Amino acid sequence: MKSSSTYLSVVLIFTLSIPSNAQTIEGLLYSDGNPVSLSLDKGRITKVSPLKMGSNVTKTHIAPGLIDIQINGYVGVDFSGPDLTVEGVKKATKALWKAGVTSYYPTVITSDIERIKTNFAILAKAKEDPEIGPSIPGFHLEGPYISPIAGFRGAHLEKYIKVPDWAEFQEFQKAANGGIKLITLAPELEGAIPFIRKLVESGVTVSLGHHNGSAEDIALAVEAGAKLSTHLGNGCANEINRHNNPLWPQLSNDALSISIIADGFHLTREEVRTFYKTKGVEKTILVSDALDLAGLPPGEYTRGERTLLLTPNVVKLPKENVLAGAASPISKCVGQIMEFTECSLKDAIQMASTNPAEFFVLKELGAIEIGKRADLILFTMENNEMVIEQTYVNGELVYTIK
Repeated sequence: MKSSSTYLSVVLIFTLSIPSNAQTIEGLLYSDGNPVSLSLDKGRITKVSPLKMGSNVTKTHIAPGLIDIQINGYVGVDFSGPDLTVEGVKKATKALWKAGVTSYYPTVITSDIERIKTNFAILAKAKEDPEIGPSIPGFHLEGPYISPIAGFRGAHLEKYIKVPDWAEFQEFQKAANGGIKLITLAPELEGAIPFIRKLVESGVTVSLGHHNGSAEDIALAVEAGAKLSTHLGNGCANEINRHNNPLWPQLSNDALSISIIADGFHLTREEVRTFYKTKGVEKTILVSDALDLAGLPPGEYTRGERTLLLTPNVVKLPKENVLAGAASPISKCVGQIMEFTECSLKDAIQMASTNPAEFFVLKELGAIEIGKRADLILFTMENNEMVIEQTYVNGELVYTIK
């Protein structure tokens, strides 16, 4: 039998032989502007050390990576499209890294039932990829259980919209390998309230969107477990009753957090300021709602049955005269909400990273703290625009500016 000293020597040698990818990055901490040094090892933040003021640190900020819970596609890859592939998801993910997005929820919208199942199966396979999987904590199903009324349905095709069907949703979830973590639906639809209860019991977060729900509908949905309002102010008819409309009950209900598209075009300055003042930093989540056209040159594009117009700022449906989605990543929203509300960089990052991480209990993400996963972005602010210089996912440098 070996002596205890021999045993300890063996253990020590084994421990010292474990490979390490320790590294250090420096910059200005986003929360207070003070220079810091972060030590990273094995994909984690192992040390946060303040540097002396006046240290040779550039104007580069360090923040937790951005988390986008509603993104329909990017650089030509449509998560709801007929040509989705795992390689396409990888292409979109790597492009999002360049925009500072380290985690996101691929969003599948109202479509043919078989298409929805097929695309969730593809997304589930992509989520298993060791290179991009850490950037995809779950999926978002937006529809098909939404309002069929023009305006409220937005860019969703009416012919695919339907009332909630629990058996059908279970098929979606099976195809997604349990990956659907968020669903957007209309609370006024027949059967919506018991459907919400079943979703919540199964661990799916329910958000209200593309709806014309009354104050009573919304209250019942919240009582059943709904927790969020999807892109509040959008997915709404252009003309609504000034008293009885879906906006006031959602803004006044303290149990609901909101997501907003603060790209400067989906909502006016006054809307953003009002939503922000009502819900506060803690209950506001920034989303991009970017379409697959985001990141492509402006122009007309054919997508399935419709023609879309991509401008430098938004995507439009010319025939219906409605917005079809955003043309910018969530990093665009960070600077824009700072300009509209005069909030701090700390607060803007909280709404684009910390809040979604806490809301979806992504315990490893959304903050710069010892033990957190090293999903980080280094960036400068140029005229209220984020310029991403470097992106780290799980401690790996996945993008650096040329």
